[in-house]
Amino acid sequence: MRKLTSCGSHLHPGARITRRSALQVGAVGLLGLGLPQLSALRALAGTAAPAPRARSVIYVFLSGGLAQHETFDMKPEAPLEIRGEFKSIATRTPGLRICEHLPELAKCSHLWSLVRSLTHGSNDHSAGHHIMLTGRSDLPAGFDPSKPRPADWPSIAALATALVPARNNLPPAIVLPDKIQHNTGRIIPGQFGGLLGPRFDPWFLEMSPYHPIHYGAYPEYLFHHAKGPVVDASLHYQSPQLSLPQGLTLDHLMDRVGLRDALEKQSRGLSEATGDDQFDRYREAAVSLLANPSVHDAFDVSQADPKLLDRYGRNSFGRSLLTARRLITTGVSLVQVNLGNNETWDTHESAFPNLKNYLLPPLDRALSALLQDLDASGELGQTLIVVGSEFGRTPKISSLTAAALPGRDHWGASQSVLLAGGGVHGGNVIGSSDKIGAYPASDPQKPENLAATIYESLGLPRSITWDDTTGRPNFLYQAEAIKGLT
Repeated sequence: MRKLTSCGSHLHPGARITRRSALQVGAVGLLGLGLPQLSALRALAGTAAPAPRARSVIYVFLSGGLAQHETFDMKPEAPLEIRGEFKSIATRTPGLRICEHLPELAKCSHLWSLVRSLTHGSNDHSAGHHIMLTGRSDLPAGFDPSKPRPADWPSIAALATALVPARNNLPPAIVLPDKIQHNTGRIIPGQFGGLLGPRFDPWFLEMSPYHPIHYGAYPEYLFHHAKGPVVDASLHYQSPQLSLPQGLTLDHLMDRVGLRDALEKQSRGLSEATGDDQFDRYREAAVSLLANPSVHDAFDVSQADPKLLDRYGRNSFGRSLLTARRLITTGVSLVQVNLGNNETWDTHESAFPNLKNYLLPPLDRALSALLQDLDASGELGQTLIVVGSEFGRTPKISSLTAAALPGRDHWGASQSVLLAGGGVHGGNVIGSSDKIGAYPASDPQKPENLAATIYESLGLPRSITWDDTTGRPNFLYQAEAIKGLT
């Protein structure tokens, strides 16, 4: 089995840090970023890995559980308690119908395809997140739904961090606009390095503020699950500042003797935190963030053309997808976009008004804008777009309480996933669910198949392995990529 030098036991030995290098990394501290926001830069891939195909991936994750009946797998002939309130509409693709509240995606169906038969065995949020974010249906030994553990399987983003060569000294994988967090404050497992070790945690770009009772697309579509209306629209999407203070250039910074002691002290702290064998790669990425104007522009979409912002939506959904689109162009290989804090798509109650008014409109707008932009620029063919969730929703509509408006509960047995770009033929449907949307009726697909599709798009060979923290090699691929997409 072939191993890449980017894994934990194959790191470049004997790395040394010069005073000039320390000054360069110390400069990042002047921006107020610090260790928490830059922690994943310590995990950049080594230089001996084979070059991947010129492809990138944007993995759009809809935390909470996307309702397949209300989006991409409607059942108009089923009884009312199955089909729900929404009507289906025709798309640009003959015979393909989707929800009436996704009109912009319907217009560009020639750019995307559906998998209507993805299935796994869990109805639990934490387990479902772990399964879909790691591409592993089998939960690790000792799995704890209440918190991440070192024995968890590594996330797809963490594996990309470890195995995909860095481009332009940027992290191979970035997750935005926040970590996936429950409204109790606990962090959902499955997002981190796990058995790869924490140095391969992906870089989490925290731009969407956490609040325990707010959900949705900041600030335009903020809502509360039970009550529906916006609670506090003052919360806003925050772009990080990645520029030097006014009047201070990178050259001037590194020549300022008066800053030397403070910066070298900070650099020693960074070195201790990341480990000497990782610090060179941390330094290179940090300097790239400072020195590359295109990277600044990618992270800060607040100065984008107003018409472009309007097309994507002036909210966390739109700005996150616009940021992802720019990061792919600058050289980040995989961007995971978590759309919806606090398990926003967990539509147990008030499902129909919340989907109609707060969730589907910003998703429809931003995702269609992303697909059309990449298509117009010629980048869609080299960028795989994946839109999925931790599970689907139950076939039958129900209510948690007598007073609540109805919704659907958790359902791992069947969900729909949208894929586009990266060679995917548009207007295609892989697999089907049964007449009530409960189980796959044809061509069932597993999370392992979806993960393999992502790995192939990143150019990772099937022979590749990764080393866990004990030095034991593990195969990356657990299944074949989804057939019929390309």
